[in-house]
Amino acid sequence: MMHKLLILAQDGNKYRALIEEARLDHLEFATQPAADVDIVLGEPSLIKVALESLSALSWAQSIWAGVEPLLDPAARRDYILTNARGVFGKLMSEYIVGYLLAHERKMFQRIEAQKNKHWEDSDTGTLRGKMIGLLGVGSIGAEVARTAKFFGMTVRGYTISSEASTHVDMYYHGNDLLKFSTGLDYLVNILPNTNETRKIINANLLNSLPPHALFINVGRGSAVDESTLTEALNHNRIAGAVLDVFEQEPLPKDHPFWTIPNLRMTFHTAAPSLAEDITKLFIENYRLFNEGKSLKYQVDFKRGY
Repeated sequence: MMHKLLILAQDGNKYRALIEEARLDHLEFATQPAADVDIVLGEPSLIKVALESLSALSWAQSIWAGVEPLLDPAARRDYILTNARGVFGKLMSEYIVGYLLAHERKMFQRIEAQKNKHWEDSDTGTLRGKMIGLLGVGSIGAEVARTAKFFGMTVRGYTISSEASTHVDMYYHGNDLLKFSTGLDYLVNILPNTNETRKIINANLLNSLPPHALFINVGRGSAVDESTLTEALNHNRIAGAVLDVFEQEPLPKDHPFWTIPNLRMTFHTAAPSLAEDITKLFIENYRLFNEGKSLKYQVDFKRGY
């Protein structure tokens, strides 16, 4: 049986070239949505727009980890949806540890001191011995935990149930969220967007952190009560925050986050979907699909991940 693939991504030509190099059996390419397309690879937002024109769709492979546009209850769910996993861990670790080191080594303060011709020679900190708390310890969280242990950090993990990573020193579940967060030097959110995770970073959680704690969000903007975080930062209840994701993207021009001195924003750039990585994942899943086998990284529409 021949399969027809439609690629819906900004780097569509690059994805196609990489897939063509693999010389996959029984695969043709489509250039636009059509009734005979049974496979789609691309960005969830673009796939959602095309869904109604893809009557034969059997499988959609997202190039993102998050698939929120396709979770709309009003949208079709009569196909297999797989997302990108196992490819963002190292990229996220680079981003997170980069900001941990910048914070400990006072890199941003040194830059300002140089601008102002001020000799800033105060002592720096170290990651060794510091405690990091990971909200979410899936494939990305496990890689962050591994990297944190390399720097000699103590790692706490808060998850629904999984305790697969051996690099986490202490696991917490359910009602133990405040036990998990109390005393952390660093709090990192990596959770997906679900009913259970929305506004999980709230006043109670932020108030449980010590004043020197730094909060980093690379999960979903919906996890944060933004007004509460704004208040905590403005009153120096925590040392600062690094936000890669936001409840509304792009962030509105009048949002208070733009002018908070101890807040760094990186505009959803922490872990880009690299065509080389995503294509390997797609090729592996395509071979399973062509053989009628179960695909990797299937998304449960009800759970949202």
